[in-house]
Amino acid sequence: MKKIQYSVAMMKNPVHPEEPRKAYGNLQLTGLVSTDELADHIAHHNSVFSKGTIVGILAELGVCMRELILQGYKVILGTLGTFAPGITCEGALSKEAFTAQNIKDMDVNYQPGKSFENLRRDAEFEKTTTRKAQAAALKAENEGLTNANWAEDGD
Repeated sequence: MKKIQYSVAMMKNPVHPEEPRKAYGNLQLTGLVSTDELADHIAHHNSVFSKGTIVGILAELGVCMRELILQGYKVILGTLGTFAPGITCEGALSKEAFTAQNIKDMDVNYQPGKSFENLRRDAEFEKTTTRKAQAAALKAENEGLTNANWAEDGD
């Protein structure tokens, strides 16, 4: 199994900016997986459904979940997790003064299911350089430099 890559950067604590900078890990994404790629991946896991069928199911799942969430339903997808509607509001001076106009945004709250328990226990990590350092190395290589000198400062 591929390891999850992380880099380390010196950063301030945003909650307590007066504290000295500390080293924190930054997860480095491996990449993106499209719906088409996910469907292909599912189809290769001994699925009885074709990739095309899976793409169609995933597309309809998104449409139907949106519809149900807009009706105020919480959608439970087994071990995948629960998706529930949420709102962001502007406060009013009293209950009587609060109206639907005070609701400024609506989003989806996700609660992971059992499939996502124990992620830390099951994950393997591998330290790598920051994306900034990788970009500097690639730039130096493309410019024909053989002895690049750059720093990883976390900024």
